[in-house]
Amino acid sequence: MNRKSINITFAALTIVAILCCSCSSKYEGYSHKNGLYYKLITIGDSISTAKVGNYVTTHLRYSTIADSAFFVGNRTFQLTEPEFNGSIDECFLMMSSGDSSSFIIDAYKFFTITLQSPLPSFLAQGDMMKVDIKMTDIRTEEQYRRDKEEFLKWIEDFGEYEKLVLQNFIERKKIDIEPTPSGLYYIQLTQGTGKAVELGDLVTINYEGRFLNGKFFDSTIKLNQPFEFVYGTEMQVIAGLDEAIGRMREGERALVILPSELAWGDKGSSTGIVPPFTSVIYEIELISAVAPGSETTSEIVESDTID
Repeated sequence: MNRKSINITFAALTIVAILCCSCSSKYEGYSHKNGLYYKLITIGDSISTAKVGNYVTTHLRYSTIADSAFFVGNRTFQLTEPEFNGSIDECFLMMSSGDSSSFIIDAYKFFTITLQSPLPSFLAQGDMMKVDIKMTDIRTEEQYRRDKEEFLKWIEDFGEYEKLVLQNFIERKKIDIEPTPSGLYYIQLTQGTGKAVELGDLVTINYEGRFLNGKFFDSTIKLNQPFEFVYGTEMQVIAGLDEAIGRMREGERALVILPSELAWGDKGSSTGIVPPFTSVIYEIELISAVAPGSETTSEIVESDTID
């Protein structure tokens, strides 16, 4: 039996033991423990679970109980001690690298305690929400620090260099618009005729991100998966995209140029794809902006599903 088979067998036996000890669940296929409901979907190669202090890279999907997604994206962050039973922190601490799991947690506590933000209008106090997690990487604090230091060694002077590169790009492309006070360059490509974006709207966008040299680093179009999130909620998009989307109407397309302070700053993206002190370009299309409590919102919550 190879190492992967041993790991899978061990993990499977562990899950069986947990299931036998856990309380009965009112959600089909989910087990209940410490205030949260959980279901293992796939098992990774590792049998060591994440620990407090580790840096993890995850693919996250937040959705209503009716399976209407309101956030899908990748995040890298350091794990902290759970603040309460059934918190999302406990979900991460139950997983190993390569695992995929689904959890059901208290929506009100997640938003008000964990995110320290208001509960979105399409959720009510007492509602539960689904959190689907794919654990793609787990690093110790020392590993994360070492990886970061090695990457930053050769870019210590990129702060000033970036300003020069961006200015040369603006002049070469003959861009004569003035940036916003924050430094954002906003170029409208197609005028929108629909609803303007407002705080709390469930917005759906397509975007393509590329470097100043034209090389693409991210695209919802290539993935055939538009991005949905609640506008105004923290940690959903980078600052420059948040500002740009707030200027748009449904149907609008725009090209935006973001200096690094509106993108990933002096640290770069958590994935390492975008280096520190790097200006980027996004082409954005606002597909829809659904106001909280509207009939369209109700239809989305009841029927929209992203696989």
